[in-house]
Amino acid sequence: MKPLRSRGGLTYEKSALTEAELLERWIERGLVLVDQERAARYVRHIGYYRLSAYVRTFEAGERDVLRAGTTFDEVLNLYIFDRKLRLIVLDALERVEVAVRAAIGDHMALAFGPHWYESAGHFARRDVLHKLLEEVDAMVDGQLRRQPEAASGQHAFVSAMEHYLTHYGTPRRPPTWLVFEELSFGMVRNVYDALADRSRRTAIARTLGVEEPVLRSWLLSYQRVRNICAHHGRLWNRGLGVTPVIPKSESIRWLQDRDLFTRDEWRRQRLFPVLVSLQTLLHQISPGSLWATRLEVLFQEHPAVPVSGMGFPQGWLDDPFWPRRPND
Repeated sequence: MKPLRSRGGLTYEKSALTEAELLERWIERGLVLVDQERAARYVRHIGYYRLSAYVRTFEAGERDVLRAGTTFDEVLNLYIFDRKLRLIVLDALERVEVAVRAAIGDHMALAFGPHWYESAGHFARRDVLHKLLEEVDAMVDGQLRRQPEAASGQHAFVSAMEHYLTHYGTPRRPPTWLVFEELSFGMVRNVYDALADRSRRTAIARTLGVEEPVLRSWLLSYQRVRNICAHHGRLWNRGLGVTPVIPKSESIRWLQDRDLFTRDEWRRQRLFPVLVSLQTLLHQISPGSLWATRLEVLFQEHPAVPVSGMGFPQGWLDDPFWPRRPND
C-alpha cells in the first residue's frame, strides 16, 4: 500500500454562501446570467460546487476570470453532456461487470464445486478470503433480518437468495452463482486478483478475449470509473489516477494505432483508453452492440464540447476498431 501524501498546512475558513451570493460570484467572474431565477434553481438542485467544475473550463487563462460572453447555458450544456456520458459509460460497465461475475463464478464452480469460495486453498491472500466471507455472511444475515418475501401473482417471484435461505440450512452460505450476483464490484475484483492459481485467472480472462494481466489492470480502472459514475461525479476531462495496461498482443482487439498511448503517455490517465478497453470486451461479450454508436451520437449532439482533454485523438472514430452503424 502506498504511503499517504503529506497534507497542506492552511486552515479552511470559508463560510457558506446564499444562492444569490453564489450567483453574484459567478457574475463577478464574467458569467452571463440572462435568467437569474432559472440559474438559481439549477444551483439549488444540482449544487454550486458541482457546477463550478464545468464553469472553470471557460476561464480565460487567469483563474476565476471567464472568457468574455460565457453564458450559463454553455456551462449547463457541458454538465448535460457529462451526465449523458456517464450513463453511456455505465451501460458498458454493467455489461462487462455482469460478464466478469459470471466468468469467475462459473469457471471456479465447474472446477471446484458451488462453494469453492469458502476454501482457503483457492486464495493467495487470506485477508481477501476473510473479507469475502464477511461480506457473504452479512448478505445472508441481512436477508434473514428483513421481512419474508412473498410471491403474489403469476409473474411475482421471491429472490433467489430468499428461496435458498428459506429452503436450505446447509451449507449455510449460498452457492457461488447467488453470491456473485450480490457481491460488491470491488470484492469481485479483489477475488479475481487473489486467486492463487494463475492458470485459473488466465482461463477466466480468455473467456473475455483478453489476457490475465490486462484484465486485472482493466478491472481496477473500471472500479475507479464506476465509482465516479455512481456518485455522479465529473467524468469529462478528468484525470482518473489509474493507468490501464495497453495490450501488446495482436490477439487482443485494439486500436489500429497501437502506439498511440506510448507516444502520448498522458492519455493513459484519461477516459479514452478506458472506453477503448470497454469496446474491446464488448467485441467479445456483445458483438452486436451499438454502444460505440451511442458515443458517436452523443458527440454529434454536443459538437461544442471539447473532448481532447479526455484523451481522444483527432479522427478517433475513423479507426476500424470501432463498430460502424448498420447504414455506414
